[in-house]
Amino acid sequence: MLNKWEGIVLKTKAYGETNKVVTIMTREVGKTAAMARGAKKPQSRLAAISQPFVHGIFMIQQGRGMGTLQQGEPLESMRHIQEDITATAYASYVVEIIDRLIESDRPEPYAFDIMVQALHAIEEGYDPESIAMFVEWKMLPYTGVQPVLHACASCGAVEGEFAFSFSQGGFLCHRCFHLDPYLIRLTPTQVKLIRMFYTVPIDQIGKLTLKKETKQFIRKIVTTIYEEQTGMRFKSRSFIEQLERTPLLFNKHMYSEKPDEGQPDTALQTDEDNE
Repeated sequence: MLNKWEGIVLKTKAYGETNKVVTIMTREVGKTAAMARGAKKPQSRLAAISQPFVHGIFMIQQGRGMGTLQQGEPLESMRHIQEDITATAYASYVVEIIDRLIESDRPEPYAFDIMVQALHAIEEGYDPESIAMFVEWKMLPYTGVQPVLHACASCGAVEGEFAFSFSQGGFLCHRCFHLDPYLIRLTPTQVKLIRMFYTVPIDQIGKLTLKKETKQFIRKIVTTIYEEQTGMRFKSRSFIEQLERTPLLFNKHMYSEKPDEGQPDTALQTDEDNE
């Protein structure tokens, strides 16, 4: 049976001298692998469509075992991601998260939309580090971790000062700080940002400029959840850390010295200097 699916190439693996095994995250059936015969040949009609990050329509012949990629039509080649080392690094991180957390041959339209929105935002020049954090927070439920961020994880209060507690699984209000001596105190802006990363669709975010320290602070929380509570570590995260230690390779737009600003459609105000 020949299937026509929309998807994005997560990764490729050489198979023999001329073939590739292409792993594609599709809207219709989730993650699937297909053999792209002859795709390693430069003149192959499958060479362009079988590159990582390509968003396209894929014609896959399904039979017993692995399917065969017959042809494809690119919708977006992600040229900026392919050519910019920082964009490549964060796009690789996004697709690795999806690849690691999504089971094969099981439709996951929510995860597919997260990935598409994230890669398109990186391609369009949005801060890739911030976009990657959206993906980190939004994909947490797929690890089995569902942090309580809309209210206090202990008493359910929705107003007051909040902190993040790893042991209590989310926010604690100031009335419940005594429950965790190792909690992380948060400013109102940090509370808003964490909730935004977790709940607001990426394509509803307008201009978002975050200070280096803010991104590092929030990233440390979500990275700790992945590493300490789920045991997951990502190879592409290590490459990003290497880039960060090589400033000349890192794009200047990655970090801003301006106050945190957000202008998403949800009218989030994130200017710490105005608090």
